[in-house]
Amino acid sequence: MNSLLKVGIVGTGYAAQKRAEAVQEDQRSQLRYFVGNRPENIETFSQTYSVPVLNSWQQLATHPDLDLIIIANINRDHAQIAKTALLSGKHVIVEYPLAFTTTEGQELIQLAQQQNKLLHVEHIELLGGLHNTIRHYLPEIGEVFFARYTTTALQRMAPRRWTYHKDLFGFPFIAGLSRIHRLTNLFGAVASVSCQSRYWDAPETGYFTSCLCDAQIRFTSGLMAQATYGKGEAFWYSDRTFELHGDQGSLIFVGEVGKLIRGKEETPLESGPRSGLFKKDTQLVLDYLFEQQPLYVKVEESLYALKVAQAAEQSSLTGQTIFL
Repeated sequence: MNSLLKVGIVGTGYAAQKRAEAVQEDQRSQLRYFVGNRPENIETFSQTYSVPVLNSWQQLATHPDLDLIIIANINRDHAQIAKTALLSGKHVIVEYPLAFTTTEGQELIQLAQQQNKLLHVEHIELLGGLHNTIRHYLPEIGEVFFARYTTTALQRMAPRRWTYHKDLFGFPFIAGLSRIHRLTNLFGAVASVSCQSRYWDAPETGYFTSCLCDAQIRFTSGLMAQATYGKGEAFWYSDRTFELHGDQGSLIFVGEVGKLIRGKEETPLESGPRSGLFKKDTQLVLDYLFEQQPLYVKVEESLYALKVAQAAEQSSLTGQTIFL
């Protein structure tokens, strides 16, 4: 890039808002247009960021006055919007998941290569203090043999929004791909996946009031991991716990607060706040486009996490262990 980057955003939610702020704060980029779904959100977004709205994502993804499309809307539409934007010669940032299947994801990666355009899947969990603290202290616990990663969220009166709709949200471990990707980023290739899932359906609708997924993941190194993801009315409290157990100690994190345990010695660890990560991700993309600085994550890494998550979905449907 050697001129101002003209940006369009699909979506008006939290991620879209943070992207809009980051784009407007950087002198290398300019937010030109956006599209949304709910009239009240469209009006607020337009007034807040002083940007005009277009009629459809198709119009935005093919607009001749845009260089970069940021996709931050319902999960189901990510792949279709990304494909349209890439075919129109745009760079693309997409909030995970890139697609619902690895076949779709691979096709998009190949298309981006053919078009010589950036396809970047956001994985801000890798930029956060928790992940960096784990990476820093991981050698202290020796060879890791077991990991347990739990994220459950209490939600009283589950909303009738796309995040509680099976078709729009997708299989929970695909929709919440960061749970899988954090593990594959730390521990590499996966040998097999076994998964169970359950929904509490809202009567006579495509929505659910709660979901729960539990996966057992065996890595080729021999490490065993358990990943649990749940949200909704069925839960009585929220939990975000990450445990790592090695032959020389353990790392235990509850939220952002952790400790290193070795024998009788316990060392408190602070991983820092999670704020500002969408801004950092956006700046790193601009650094890549303008200065050829390498990105912190490759799209192929997100695709591999998607492969593992899709295996979890297949296991939950068939009741069988899936070997990768």
